[in-house]
Amino acid sequence: MAPSYENLPIEDDEFDETEVDFSDLQEQYEVRLEEGLDAFVVVDGLPVVPEDNRAKLVKFLLRKLNSVGRVKDDGVHMPLNEEGKTEGYAFVEYSAPSEAVQACKQLNGTPLDKKHTMAVNKLTDIDRYGREGRIEEEYHPPQIEPFQQKEHLRSWLGDVDARDQMVLYRGDKVGVFWNEKEDAPDVVVDRENWTESFVQWSPQGTYLTSIHAQGVQLWGGKAWSRQKRFSHPGVNLVDFSPNENYITTWSHRPLQVDENHPVPSLSLEEDGKNYIIWDVATGKPLRSFATIDVPTTTDEEGQPIKKKMQWPTFKWSADEKYVARMTQGQSISVYELPRMNLLDKTSIKIEGVMDFEWAPATPRRDGIKTYEQLFCYWTPELGSNPAKVGLMSIPSREIVRTRNLFNVSDAKLHWQSDAAYVCVKVDRHSKSKKSMATNLEIFRVREKGVPVEVVDSIKDKVINFAWEPKGNRFVLITTDENPAQSAVPPKTSVSFFAPEKIKGGIPGNFKHIKTVEKKNSNAIHWSPKGRFVVVATILSQQSFDLDFWDLSFEKPKDEKDDKEKELMANLQLMNTVEHYGVTNIEWDPTGRYVASYASAFRHRMENGYHLYDFKGQLLREEHIDGFKQFIWRPRPPTLLSKEEQAEIRKNLRNYSKLFDEQDLAKKNTANRQVVEHRRRLLQEWLSWREYIVQLVKSEGWDIEGRKEDVGGGEVIEEVVEEIVEESEEVIG
Repeated sequence: MAPSYENLPIEDDEFDETEVDFSDLQEQYEVRLEEGLDAFVVVDGLPVVPEDNRAKLVKFLLRKLNSVGRVKDDGVHMPLNEEGKTEGYAFVEYSAPSEAVQACKQLNGTPLDKKHTMAVNKLTDIDRYGREGRIEEEYHPPQIEPFQQKEHLRSWLGDVDARDQMVLYRGDKVGVFWNEKEDAPDVVVDRENWTESFVQWSPQGTYLTSIHAQGVQLWGGKAWSRQKRFSHPGVNLVDFSPNENYITTWSHRPLQVDENHPVPSLSLEEDGKNYIIWDVATGKPLRSFATIDVPTTTDEEGQPIKKKMQWPTFKWSADEKYVARMTQGQSISVYELPRMNLLDKTSIKIEGVMDFEWAPATPRRDGIKTYEQLFCYWTPELGSNPAKVGLMSIPSREIVRTRNLFNVSDAKLHWQSDAAYVCVKVDRHSKSKKSMATNLEIFRVREKGVPVEVVDSIKDKVINFAWEPKGNRFVLITTDENPAQSAVPPKTSVSFFAPEKIKGGIPGNFKHIKTVEKKNSNAIHWSPKGRFVVVATILSQQSFDLDFWDLSFEKPKDEKDDKEKELMANLQLMNTVEHYGVTNIEWDPTGRYVASYASAFRHRMENGYHLYDFKGQLLREEHIDGFKQFIWRPRPPTLLSKEEQAEIRKNLRNYSKLFDEQDLAKKNTANRQVVEHRRRLLQEWLSWREYIVQLVKSEGWDIEGRKEDVGGGEVIEEVVEEIVEESEEVIG
């Protein structure tokens, strides 16, 4: 059946196509020019040169541009003005849009010479932000906002009593408190649901970090307001750089960034990534990374070995100029900050590398005057090649020291806090692989040629090792049992080592001081100032001892034995205490107090904390249901010079007398306040009693409650007796 056209609105038998709406088709098939320009960038800030020098400038510019990608042939267009000179900018086409993105991130702000700095932006961004009237034709000077005083983020350091702060996380509440020596802590701020996971201080105590489903927040200042926010959905862990300029966030789930539902501060570049390194000052990501898949290894029986995640994955040099990441068994990638470009554009190939650690301080090797940072690494035995430990200098990549090792089962790297030593704890197996032993390979970094001292007097397996902060002594814990095969914690021994005394104050070889046997200790916690150490048993249901040791105990000269005179240590056990269920131990940053606590993150028994002084004397204990974290607020490095610090130590006794007087005055003030409070309560009670007496008398009663004779009346007293219970009992 033929269609009917009777109802079509046709006038004069002609079809007017202007009345038909084609907007939906135009939108569907419109050519999107921006998609073809994603590989273009605009480079500004270039020198203005004559046409004859343009080719030379392009060649020089290509060296920079090709460092992050490949510029297409004839991909640099540098226009000329009417005078035959360049305009100071150029259009550059890369082979892929991703390379253009990297060019903007890594090359923007790169200096060309003393007078010129490149500004690199995507062409599509310039078009997008420059159209639709967003840029006015006529220049108007920017309006400068009036200065607003920001919060002082380190105001807590000005406390007149030099008190420290700590954060207490219990139940759903997170609070920051002043530490009082013997009294209950003084609250600074206390909030519910401040975090959804845990809290963490930044390394110098400027920020308190809270973890949420959508990302990380930093808090600080007197008002404890939010200072920074980093959007990373599903974030699990956070790590700061040493000087708090950068932060790394990690989630076990790869990020999903959707153009239609953007995440603040994140772009499509972060899609599918697990790690983000942020600039704390700007709150913007510097670079993102995905998790590296490491090939699964097997044990001697062919069973797959579970991979343990190494955290922090990205490790910082002491001065924050570099951050490095290891691809296990293959290489170490070192990135330069703040541009996050790969050092020398290639990773450092180290076959079989198992672990590495940066020196925690800038090394000062003998005879080396040029700038360097060091990291230590180790590789296992590969075929006929022995295991190896190496020290590498950055940025030169020079290997400054190596040492071959044999029959190695495992190794751990332990730097001393001043980077004067690095100890490699080497677990060795016998040829039959039935027994294990440990020896220590100590690299003396600041001595000429970096000599290596071997401490091989250890016959058992070392399960814990710790250097003295800013010192040259160490403690280790050993056992002759296999902890993995034991149902109960194995018996352990605690050993103390110190260097010999040599004329001139130079530390000599390391010698054994003392070993304490038949212990259950598994944790070593040095005071951040050195000298004092707590050796404890944590996460155990059978033992929960805390031993407080002093390694510089001042004995009378006539009581010192010959061994103590030869070594740089005088060992003394000051106290032993017990804390049932203890899971964590925290020294305050001054080394005056120690907190031990039982965290609900580990178990639900006897949660709470104990506070001790450095000698192990109990000052305070609190049992709090749902107690999770006790963390002292770190302090930044002192601004005093070494000479000023030495002067303070020299006059410490004089300062101590002043501090003792202040403590006594404060204690007397507290006692006086208690007496005054009680006196005030007594006075209030006496006033109330006098008021009641007057009120009773006005009602016609005497003080014993009897009605007084008013108007000469007669008082009649009636006695009423009532039998409550009566019983008869026959006797005989």
